[in-house]
Amino acid sequence: MTQPVYGRRGIAVAPHALAAESAIAVLREGGNALEAMIAAAATIAVVYPHMNSIGGDGFWVINGPDNRAGGIEACGASAALATRDWYAQQGVSGALPARGGLAALTVAGTVSGWGAAQRLSQQALGGRLPLTRLLDDAIELARHGMPVTRGQSQLTQTKLADLKDRPGFADTFLSAGQVPQAGQWLRQPRLADTLSQIARRGTDSFYRGALARQMAAELEAVGSPLRLSDLQAHQARLVDPLSLRCTGARLHNMIPPTQGLVSLLILAIMDRIKASGQDPEGPAFVHAQVEATKLAFAVRDAHLTDPAFMKVTAADLLDPAHIDALAARFQADRAAPWGRRSDPGDTIWMGVIDRNGLAVSFIQSIYHEYGSGVVLPGSGVNWQNRGCSFSLDAGHVNTLEPGKKPFHTLNPAMAQCDDGRSMVYGTMGGDGQPQTQATIYTRNTLFGDDPQQAIERPRWLLGRTWGNASDTLKLEARFPAATVQTLQSMGHEVEMLGPWDDAVGHAGMLVRHANGVLEGGFDPRSNGAVVAF
Repeated sequence: MTQPVYGRRGIAVAPHALAAESAIAVLREGGNALEAMIAAAATIAVVYPHMNSIGGDGFWVINGPDNRAGGIEACGASAALATRDWYAQQGVSGALPARGGLAALTVAGTVSGWGAAQRLSQQALGGRLPLTRLLDDAIELARHGMPVTRGQSQLTQTKLADLKDRPGFADTFLSAGQVPQAGQWLRQPRLADTLSQIARRGTDSFYRGALARQMAAELEAVGSPLRLSDLQAHQARLVDPLSLRCTGARLHNMIPPTQGLVSLLILAIMDRIKASGQDPEGPAFVHAQVEATKLAFAVRDAHLTDPAFMKVTAADLLDPAHIDALAARFQADRAAPWGRRSDPGDTIWMGVIDRNGLAVSFIQSIYHEYGSGVVLPGSGVNWQNRGCSFSLDAGHVNTLEPGKKPFHTLNPAMAQCDDGRSMVYGTMGGDGQPQTQATIYTRNTLFGDDPQQAIERPRWLLGRTWGNASDTLKLEARFPAATVQTLQSMGHEVEMLGPWDDAVGHAGMLVRHANGVLEGGFDPRSNGAVVAF
């Protein structure tokens, strides 16, 4: 087993090692965790393009001075033109398309989150590093090239038929019409120019200025309903994250339209049923958490969307009486029925903690692999397809409306423990995000695993995630045979995965102990690393 990484002055984790290195370089220069995360976010948008892009959305949960929790919501709303009638006029019925210009229907918010984080850093934390420095690694890697990862190569090949004819995709992500192999150089000069423009003129230029005008014209040309006015109307928001008290800790996660509430509900239900057993790889623990997940997902599917359109509040759904009622439905010896849930999605999660204990839990996404597949010809921005999660059914909780934020699987997690520890943790992977969050958190706090062990142990997934479209309970092959057999006897429809399978996500966890020691773990299923100093 890989050992956890320790540090004193700073620590960062990312699913690509170069992003973690970018964060640590900023910390070494005296930057704070917010500045370090901006650098990491820009770098990973270049080096992990199949999972995220500056054409996507982002969310931040922050452990600030004196353990004050905060957050940044940087997700874009649907275009003003994006009505159900407009799509009907385009010949779209049944479901929104997942690829192409018609799928690029929401504003990309993540760059606005970088700007909000920098302003917060400068105004409240004495941040001093300019954006030109924070984006320097990303610009260098985009202009001069970065080695393609095996995961990117394999995923591009798998999805090639669906992506190769999308506007700009082949010119950007293929090499002479062929899928680049692992270790082959990938250069993105147009994206380098765009990042350079953002670095010089500020993040606001992405939404208001020459770059915004250029992208708006490019989006309209590929059939997107987005217009310049939609970009100009967008702003990131500073928000208070959701907060929930469980045994031994206060937990924090992102507000709707994310499924942060689901992640909190799973842990709250687990806290009440206390059916985890004594074995972090045993059937009692897996069964209890899978059943808690089903209960939480039922709440998600019934209620979660843009909070401006919700009929109940997140506070109502986190009310102790409501959680008690959910927990009362748990059956310790039998699996509840389970059906299809949300579509799979792609993303990255990263964490940073600096010497002062400022910590960031961050997530950035374009939804499906390569998002809409559309790469804008002048700016080189790969635009997200997050809006295809909207429904064209007028009665659906997540029905399409102009200016509405779509439901997000994204949710970065944070915990403040009674013993003086604080931690940030998370993962990529659609339905798998709240499940894996609960798994690694519980293994660390209940079973005593260090962060690396909690992540490396075999994991499971109920439902769908990136690259996987079945709704079974999927277990990595390293689980004991007795665990698999017992779960099957309880009525779980079990599907076995490989021993180290990407389907269960790319997790990470950082912990700051009461004595100031920093500890972290990364996911060997990814191309990631923990870096500390």
